[in-house]
Amino acid sequence: MSPAARRSAADRFCDAVDALNARVGLVCSFAIAVVTGVVIWEIVARGAFARPTVWANETTVYLSAIAYLVVGGYALLHRRHVRIDVLYERLAPRTRARLDLFTFVFFVLYAGTLVWIGWEMAWASIQQGETTGTPWNPPIWPVKLAIPLAGLLLLLQGVANLLRDLGIAAPRAPE
Repeated sequence: MSPAARRSAADRFCDAVDALNARVGLVCSFAIAVVTGVVIWEIVARGAFARPTVWANETTVYLSAIAYLVVGGYALLHRRHVRIDVLYERLAPRTRARLDLFTFVFFVLYAGTLVWIGWEMAWASIQQGETTGTPWNPPIWPVKLAIPLAGLLLLLQGVANLLRDLGIAAPRAPE
């Protein structure tokens, strides 16, 4: 049997979640590049031609908000969320594992709330055809839909990290 075939379901799950959040992070990096381009366009249009756009401000806010929301899983993949390392690193590995299990309950409540309430908000926005009410007046549901998506990506990555931290899945390969 090949080494790939011997990998556990937990390993495959963790690798799939890691790959998903890595791809989301890559896509969002391009979204930030688009935001930069839109801001430059607006500056030139407003400053050089005295022709400001109606759409640039909301476009930058929308893309930035969506990117900010959905890259939470990417940040968690790379262990870039806030943690008090000064205390955490001084704990024994077994104590860290216990602390991780304890705090995971609160993490699940947080991410689950994002998914549940975020989905209700997004679905209501889609059904109502909600828009911003500004002169450009784009639909607002894409930003609201990013909330439950962010919660789901965060929750999946949290589960993957916990499986690895507890030794149920193999540690993530170094980059």
